Parts: sequence; C-alpha cells; structure tokens
Amino acid sequence: MADPLRVLVVDDEQALAKVVGSYLEREGFAVDLAYDGPSAVVAAQDHRPDLVVLDLMLPGFDGIEVCRQIRVFSDAYIIMLTARDEEVDKVVGLSVGADDYLVKPFSPREMIARVRAMLRRPRTVTGLAPDPQSHPGLEPLTVGDLVVDTVAHRALLGGAALDLTRTEFDLLATMAAHPRTAFTRRQLIDAVWGPGWYGDEHVVDVHVGHLRRKLGDDANSPTHIRTVRGVGYGMAAG
Repeated sequence: MADPLRVLVVDDEQALAKVVGSYLEREGFAVDLAYDGPSAVVAAQDHRPDLVVLDLMLPGFDGIEVCRQIRVFSDAYIIMLTARDEEVDKVVGLSVGADDYLVKPFSPREMIARVRAMLRRPRTVTGLAPDPQSHPGLEPLTVGDLVVDTVAHRALLGGAALDLTRTEFDLLATMAAHPRTAFTRRQLIDAVWGPGWYGDEHVVDVHVGHLRRKLGDDANSPTHIRTVRGVGYGMAAG
C-alpha cells in the first residue's frame, strides 16, 4: 500500500490548526502541525510534505517568509491562508511561490476541495504535453537554444541546466511541446495544474514571470516566452 500523502498545516491559532488537521486526517492524509514561522520551515525540512496549508500571519516570521524559505528546498504545493482578502497580500503570496490562496473564514469542505484539487495535479505534464511514460523513446523538445527533456525532467539553456521548480518546468514543457500555439491561462492551468483546479487564473502570470527571469527573458522583447495579448502565452520561437 502506498504511503498517504502528507500535509503540513501551519497556523498560530492552535485550535484551528488542530481542527484543520483532523479534517485532513479523516480524509486519509498524514498531517503534521506547526504554529510559527521557524518551526514550519523545520517541519517542512524534516517531513517533506506534499502540500502545505500556510497561514499568512505567524509569529517568528510570517507566511511569506516561510513560503520563500520552503521554496529553496521543496516544490510542495502551498495554499496560503489569510484573514484579509487583500489583493496585495494575494500577489505577494503568489510571487514567492504559493500555488493557491484561501481567505478566512472558510468551510472545511472548501479547504478539502482545494487540497484534493491541488494534489490531483500530475507530477509531470500530461494533457497538452507529451507523456514520457507512454513514450519511452521520447526525444527532448528543442526550441532555439532551449532543450526540454520531459523524461529526465530537466531543461537546458545554451547547454546550461536551469534550476526550475516543478510548476515552472511543467509550464515550459507544455509550451515547448507546441511552440507555435498561443495558450490561454485556462489551457495552461488544465495542462499543468489539472482540469479540476480552481482559483485565480493569474497564478499563471506569476509563475511565467519566475520562469522568464530564470531564462533571462525580457517580457518587452522576449526570446523565449511571448505574451499574446488578449490570449495568454506561447513560445517566442519555434
């Protein structure tokens, strides 16, 4: 039997963290709890969760810094919690690598639905991009000086390896598999996050921004990823 998926719940309201944890345990997840920023980072290092439910306001240091530090060593899915529906909080949270956002108060059913939707997301790109499991001899994708190897799960730019998160790699592989296609945000979400995912579609913009920086791309004069006005994104060459 496969090990249960592991979720780290981080909230300084210990009673709330325990309630959230109990709901997740009833759904079959293995759950760890942390109540402040520093212990959350240590717990993520020790337990290697598949997903982190992370409160924005924490003692020690806040959820933004926790997210930033976790992203150094982990590509776990991260759902941030906040008591405020402030756009700036949302953008900052997504900008440091959170995958989704949930505003307090929320129903346990909604939280479980978000967690399940996130964890249904494939570990490698399926859908629009080739599936390496069904194509064992699949050749790497080449677009200009960019090589994307979906079997080895690595990307090279000018022969140098790129340090990409899973999300960044999956976005790049999806677009590189169809370099002449202009993808909508929804198409990219369906291919990378999975068709059951729901949330703010502008999460795509944040991850594309990170990807562009790692590619050394200029959004105003792109050599790798172009913005297609009124549509979304695609490869700049192909």
